[in-house]
Amino acid sequence: MASPNAVFTELVTTTFRKHYDELKDNVTRNNAALRKLRKMGKFRKEDGGLSIAIPLEYAENATYQRYSGYDVLNVSQSDVMTAAEYQWRQIAVNVVASGRELRINSGSERILNLAKSRLKNAMNTFNNNFSFDIYSDGSLSNQINGLQSIIPDSGLNTIGGINGNTWTFWRPWVQSAAAPLQGGSAVVVGPSTIEGLMLGLYLNLIRGADEPDLAIASNDYFQYFEQSQTSMKRYTGEDADAGFVSLKYKNMDVIFDGNSGIPASHLYMLNTEYFEVVEHKDAAMTVSEETRPYNQDAVVIPVLWMGNLVCSNRFLQGVVKS
Repeated sequence: MASPNAVFTELVTTTFRKHYDELKDNVTRNNAALRKLRKMGKFRKEDGGLSIAIPLEYAENATYQRYSGYDVLNVSQSDVMTAAEYQWRQIAVNVVASGRELRINSGSERILNLAKSRLKNAMNTFNNNFSFDIYSDGSLSNQINGLQSIIPDSGLNTIGGINGNTWTFWRPWVQSAAAPLQGGSAVVVGPSTIEGLMLGLYLNLIRGADEPDLAIASNDYFQYFEQSQTSMKRYTGEDADAGFVSLKYKNMDVIFDGNSGIPASHLYMLNTEYFEVVEHKDAAMTVSEETRPYNQDAVVIPVLWMGNLVCSNRFLQGVVKS
């Protein structure tokens, strides 16, 4: 007869597999940026490597030349490619039950309820913490890159192995109310000034058909933006099922996410074409084999994730801040 441990492990695994897509979608529903990346198919799996390498174009071909007749053509080699290198980061959350709990809940329905409740708790824990990480500056041990590291308030940090202070192509735009990009005196951020600050940033992020498609605001900045649109609000309902109310600015959705780790008084303007969540194919919220501590009467079932948030063009990203 199967032991309670074996039944518990089987039920956790089958429950996870049955609700796998739903659980993964819950990650994106807790975070506007991830939801958008998921919707655009920006989750990508890799099968290994010491790091995550993202090829970049950083310069134009220098051989462009206007010529006439027998003019000598420029056939020199142009160095136009490099790569950003991001490190693998790992996350684990464990579904745990003691032997006592398993024996008390020894009936099949009781163990099923225990498995579901523990799995739901583990996924909620993952969602809440991953949401915090996605906005972070990546400074905690083994933390993924967050928006504060990809689009820092200074705009001049090193990420992906490339120094933005040295290479201008690797600098995001920072629209500071203290020193607006469009010039002029410092302003106090509020309903009467937020749209002007957004426009000043937006104009610097346009490159032909490339334009930002998502703005994520802290609650205070979203409130200012909504108040500024009193007579001409444009709501979009596409995110209603995800628990978000969004407005439109130009061609981008403007959404608030103030309870997920985004710093106060910030609005990130993203071109999500250049963002990806890269995850390892063998650790993409993957249920691992159970382990049993040698000195405890318990079973532990790890759920593992390995990857990072990567950006291939920081020059088309920006932030509005006080």
